[in-house]
Parts: sequence; C-alpha cells; structure tokens
Amino acid sequence: MCRLLLVKSEKEFEIRPHLERFAEISKNSKEYQGHGWGAVFPRSGKREIYRDIKPIWEDDLNNFGSTRFLMAHARSAFRDQGITIENNMPFIDDTYSFIFNGELQGVKIKADGRIGAEKIFNYIKRFNRGDMTEAFKKGISLIRKRTAYIRAMNIIMSDMSTIYLCSIFNREPDYFTMHMKRENGRLVICSDRYPGETGWTAIKNNTIEVIT
Repeated sequence: MCRLLLVKSEKEFEIRPHLERFAEISKNSKEYQGHGWGAVFPRSGKREIYRDIKPIWEDDLNNFGSTRFLMAHARSAFRDQGITIENNMPFIDDTYSFIFNGELQGVKIKADGRIGAEKIFNYIKRFNRGDMTEAFKKGISLIRKRTAYIRAMNIIMSDMSTIYLCSIFNREPDYFTMHMKRENGRLVICSDRYPGETGWTAIKNNTIEVIT
C-alpha cells in the first residue's frame, strides 16, 4: 500500500521541501513504505526520472533543484514481493507518468506489465484513440467491472499538463483517502496532508476526475 504525491505549479518551486514532507508521511505511515521510491520531473525540457531501492526517508533529497511539476511514489510491495528497482514507480512512457496505490483481487484483464500497477497503466492506455480522458474513464470502468474485489484503487496519471485522478476504496478510509490543496497557483495531491499544514481538502471516495 503505497504513498502518492503530485505537485503542479504555475511557477517553479523547490523540490526538496515537498519530498521531505512526503518522506515524513511515508516514514510515519501505518503501512511500511520503505520498498524503494521514485520521482519524475521536467528538466531542460525533458522528463527526468529518479528511482532508488532505499526508503525515501533514508535518501539524500538535497540535489533535485526546482521544477513546475513533480510526481513521486513511495512503495509498499504487495506481500513484500518483487522488491526490485525496476518495479518502482512512477512508470512512464513517451507521454504519461503513472503512480498507483491500492489492492485489487480477482482482476480479469489482459495487459503487459511486471506488476499489477504497470498492467493497469498499460490497460488504460490501450483505449486511447486520441482522447485520454475517454480512455481513462473507460479503462477504470472496465477494471471495476472485471475485478472481484477492490480494496482500493488510487491512481494519478499525467502528461505534466492534464492530471487524471482516480480514488476508489472499500476499506480503511483513514488510510486510502487522498487529499488536495490549491494555493497561489499550485496544486498538490497527496496520500495524506502535509504535517502541520492547513487548507487541505479530502478527495471523495469514487472520484474519477480530469484536472487541467
């Protein structure tokens, strides 16, 4: 059960303070979030991806610079299996970055991928015929229909402009409810509120939203 973070801003911001807060959330989570972590952010007009197998709170977060977009993921591997850096999110293709938190049981979909999250990413993209909004909603709808039980399915996907957000859970709302904050031209979506901060809004269960 992982932790998710996205920051999108009209102006550049320092990456380190956001990663430090995210590291604190991950370290203090009731579920262990130390099976590696990753982040993606643009630099010099290109996306740069960083992954490490160590817990985020043990990594050096001082050298990431500034950006207008950040996506990060701290991993809690299902049943402590598949703990390799290749399984760390964000997953990316030529356009989209993808992070996932949740657990699905009895999933009847066919898609390529090393782990379930990567299969969901590839499955959603399969329906893209030039309209990712339609593809995202269709993919999520079919996954719900073809899954015996969804403990939770929290997804953030983005091309660094449009954000595709899904938050669905059937248990543990205190743990699976994501939160959002808008302030001074900046949007932050996270698995939990930043420690000591106000102004956060809980994202309602069964949210499927596209944010531009």
